[in-house]
Amino acid sequence: MAAPSDSNTSNSFLHPFFQESCYPEELRESIISLPREECWVAPYIYNYKGFWLGSIHLYGALRSQQQFQAQHSDIILCSFPKCGTTWLKALIFAVITRKQFLVSQETLNPLLTTNPQDLIRNMELAYARENSPDFSVNNGLFRVLSTHLPLALLPKSVGESKCKLIYVCRSQKDTLVSFWHFVNKLRGEARGLGAIPFPHTFDKYCRGESMYGPFWDHMLGYWKESLENPGKVLFLKYEEIKEEPDVQLRRIAAFLGCPFSEEEEEGGVVGGISRLCSFERLSNLEVNKTGKSYYSPNNVYFRKGEVGDWRNHLTDEMAIKLDQIVEEKFKGTGLKLC
Repeated sequence: MAAPSDSNTSNSFLHPFFQESCYPEELRESIISLPREECWVAPYIYNYKGFWLGSIHLYGALRSQQQFQAQHSDIILCSFPKCGTTWLKALIFAVITRKQFLVSQETLNPLLTTNPQDLIRNMELAYARENSPDFSVNNGLFRVLSTHLPLALLPKSVGESKCKLIYVCRSQKDTLVSFWHFVNKLRGEARGLGAIPFPHTFDKYCRGESMYGPFWDHMLGYWKESLENPGKVLFLKYEEIKEEPDVQLRRIAAFLGCPFSEEEEEGGVVGGISRLCSFERLSNLEVNKTGKSYYSPNNVYFRKGEVGDWRNHLTDEMAIKLDQIVEEKFKGTGLKLC
């Protein structure tokens, strides 16, 4: 497959995916018989092997399945959309580059001038844009990338290698609210469209007809793998990172085989990373307020970062319905959302 040519503007990159008639030829051939539903930014999302993906994400997924070759040293950040991906990227980047960018020399850290989404790139979006994406970090010592793809749709080489997967989940009520705001920002920025009513988004979300959904199958895939293969998959919860960031940073570092030394602990490295990557710090950086990535404006990745903001959007009936879906889908699995 040939990827669309590179461009300096995100809109021109996205344009071929706004109309089915403009899709790359290989994508049109792949999706012609797939079930489809109305999407909120692009025209449709398509059901591919049980999961709903937008045209650009499906194109990138198909190309990554064909071309991506996992390496044993790879680190892959996995998440359902709007579960804290940007924050996790910042934390992971700071942990693995802490020898290169010392906490005591914070002003030199790339996180202050580059959005985490650009420091750790999304696999399917990168493959939708480029033929040979570069995921290297830390002077090319190893690769770190992210994905929203469910476990079942990851390239085969990921499961065959010893690479590490770190998954983050979040309360679905807060995830839904964050997703709704995110989509409406993208609709306005990318296509000049108006906002989607929240009840409409809620209904489709509950049916599983949202980007990379159903959310329950997405979460359970990684959850079950983390139980069966804990050395391969680390399962994190957004709310627990918010409550005890230092504790979760130690878990992450230990999982990646680079635990904090006694000297680092005494020198305040863990707390320094927590402060550097805090929502308040990142969201107020100029690059994250006015900058743009190859896909979208950086400000769409930062809203409130709060736990419990769903109370300002969901009715009691909505909250009960979503809780019932979570209880039913996760029954007997041991997975409990905060």
